Amino acid sequence: MLADLLITNAHVLTQDPAHPRASTLAILGGRILAVDPDADIPARAVFDAEGLTVVPGFNDVHSHSVWFGLGLMETALGDARSLEDVYSAISVAADQLAPGEWVVASGFSPLLLGGFQPDRDRLDEASGGRPVWIKHSSGHACTLNGAALDLVAATQDLTAGIEGGVVVRSDDGRPTGLLEENAMRLVQELMLPYPLETIEKALELATAHYLTEGITSVTDAGIAGGWIGHSPREFGAYLSARDKGLLSVRMQPMLVLDALRPLSGHEDDGGGLGLDAGIRSGLGDEWLRIGPVKIFSDGSLLGSTAYMSEDYVGCTHNHGYLQMDAAELRESALAAYRAGWPIAMHAIGDAAVDHAISIIVEAQESYGPNCFPNRIEHGGVVRPEQLDRIAEAGIVLVPQPHFITEFGDGMAELLGPARTGLSYPAAGLLRRGAVLPGSSDRPVSNGRPLDVMQSFVERLTPAGMAYGPAERITAEQALAAYTTGSAAATGTSREKGSLSPGLLADLVFLDQDPTTVDSSRIGTTRVLGTMVGGELRFLHPDLPIFPTSAKDNR
Repeated sequence: MLADLLITNAHVLTQDPAHPRASTLAILGGRILAVDPDADIPARAVFDAEGLTVVPGFNDVHSHSVWFGLGLMETALGDARSLEDVYSAISVAADQLAPGEWVVASGFSPLLLGGFQPDRDRLDEASGGRPVWIKHSSGHACTLNGAALDLVAATQDLTAGIEGGVVVRSDDGRPTGLLEENAMRLVQELMLPYPLETIEKALELATAHYLTEGITSVTDAGIAGGWIGHSPREFGAYLSARDKGLLSVRMQPMLVLDALRPLSGHEDDGGGLGLDAGIRSGLGDEWLRIGPVKIFSDGSLLGSTAYMSEDYVGCTHNHGYLQMDAAELRESALAAYRAGWPIAMHAIGDAAVDHAISIIVEAQESYGPNCFPNRIEHGGVVRPEQLDRIAEAGIVLVPQPHFITEFGDGMAELLGPARTGLSYPAAGLLRRGAVLPGSSDRPVSNGRPLDVMQSFVERLTPAGMAYGPAERITAEQALAAYTTGSAAATGTSREKGSLSPGLLADLVFLDQDPTTVDSSRIGTTRVLGTMVGGELRFLHPDLPIFPTSAKDNR
């Protein structure tokens, strides 16, 4: 048998317990043909890895690719460390636009500015009177200037109550420009939907970037509806991007609950919420497959809107809130599950986690298993007894440890010492035998897997303070989270997650072994090459290590 590619002289961390270390991989038809074969295998191309470390492709199970890709096309505020930085960036962007054209910026984080918010009048001045829409990095709030608020007020009542959202006002009753949670829909109704061509471009930019970081699979946590969607036809953009060769990595998009609607059919079919023709989770192939339904229960820890059982420190009578009535949340989630949609419920506060566990357990007990594991997204605060219930029910909790590295000081101040120890757990999940995947919530946080792995291991805030140190894990466990753990969380363990015969040849070449270096140096590991399905899709520009014959495998 003639292999497509033979990789030799490599330090392979297979993540396969039956064969954890290897030096040779044979690839055929986009899959692993053999690991350390007993006999020589002829191949069309041979690559001498010269001792480079090889690991399975990284799998981020909670990201937002369109949001991230759009951010690459918008005014970036992620590096702003003062309000003057914000005003300056808005001014520079506005100078390049026609009068009346919107200035759209993204990546703004109030926590990095001591909680301060831009002033609507200063934004008017900076933009030259153009409307300004600033998307916060949390995804749970945005800021408008006065010109943008006037456009919103022309068609909508800013004084009306909004379930699960707030139009923030100053003491004199004037809107400040800050819109929280569902109140963001006020501006989105003016600006959305995006053209599908724009969404395709965002996917092209995002997935090309993923390859540079060794990411070969991504789950997009919410598309096609709600305040996190970009078009009712958003999944169509994923299909078109794939058809046009713009989709560089494997994708598992989650549709949001808002995109589903009541199903008709025979009375024995059980009704429920879904898509026309009974389309449901699991449809697709190893390149593009519909994931679970994304359901929002509460808000953001960064914005103090996550639903806690106790008040935030220094915020009397504020412990967050649910985004919809609790009974409605339960009914809608069960209706979707009944129609074949596994649940991926956003729950950050421990009170929201209580609701999520109860709903998922009821769904599983009432209707049995679905095609993918049920999930709780984030887990900003999870009590020990909740971890017990999560493990017992086989629920996958999806934490983002890099929040600690970027926002940990602000989060610790809001939570206090006791709850900080319960925040974004990792070791506690593994001790209970639960699945621990790798994820980032990009672009809310940096999504580079090797940086997130370091956060898993160190759990240090920007000020260098230990944040829930009992939840630290080893580098080996962090690598497993981004490979086998993520495959288990997405129901794809039979396809990927380890470098084993028969599985997809998705792999990454690294310049060092991230499991053996000092924890402070895990993030310094460089990705030198990324293969998806046996095809070399990224080669580090400064290190042309692949022979021509291997490159030709594309």
